[in-house]
Amino acid sequence: MDVTFPQLSEAEPDKEGIVATWFVADGETVATGQLLAEVQMDKVSVEVYSPADGVVHLAAAEQVPLRQGQVIATIG
Repeated sequence: MDVTFPQLSEAEPDKEGIVATWFVADGETVATGQLLAEVQMDKVSVEVYSPADGVVHLAAAEQVPLRQGQVIATIG
């Protein structure tokens, strides 16, 4: 299951943001609803939670620009 960067700006769909902090490590087992990361765009911060139980594989590094909707992690 893919975890994507949330759509924080509908007016500017190409606007980029970052993963400010990961709260889990690559390969860690996570539960549905567990806090995975905090993402930021401009001055807006949003928490991203796990949509499923499984092992998380990070697909994005902290502080690297990402597009809205881009996969930041997978859970398998």
